[in-house]
Amino acid sequence: MGQVVSLNVNPLGGVPKYSVDKIKIRHEGVEGDKQNDLKYHGGPTRAVCLFSLERIEQLQLEGHPISVGSTGENITVKGIDWSILNSGTIISIGEVLLQLTDTAPPCKTIIKSFSDGKFSRILEKNYPGWSRWYASVVKEGEVNSNDVVSLE
Repeated sequence: MGQVVSLNVNPLGGVPKYSVDKIKIRHEGVEGDKQNDLKYHGGPTRAVCLFSLERIEQLQLEGHPISVGSTGENITVKGIDWSILNSGTIISIGEVLLQLTDTAPPCKTIIKSFSDGKFSRILEKNYPGWSRWYASVVKEGEVNSNDVVSLE
């Protein structure tokens, strides 16, 4: 069992994403959040992006200026073993059910979150278990800060 630490959106698109108290998640994505490059972001298999607070804190200890929402995640969670996640994993958060679809490859838009521009530090191929995750929406609904997060 884990917990939502932060819910993040950017109505203008891109990063960083800014913390809000609650979000509505639809099959198309998070209401109030815009993606600027629909070739690589958004859509039914990339409707929501998730990341781990523990990974963010570990990256900060390595000297990276990363912070919650700075790499574009919509939901930041704590208490989930990030290393055991796989495509197909179902995650329950608040009223919502998400299914992990794939890891989110890092791109140059998040370069400011990493010292020396090394945004590949969260590339799954090079650092297994360190990537953000994309998810599709199985059940729409509302998610609030501090909601319980569980793997189904």
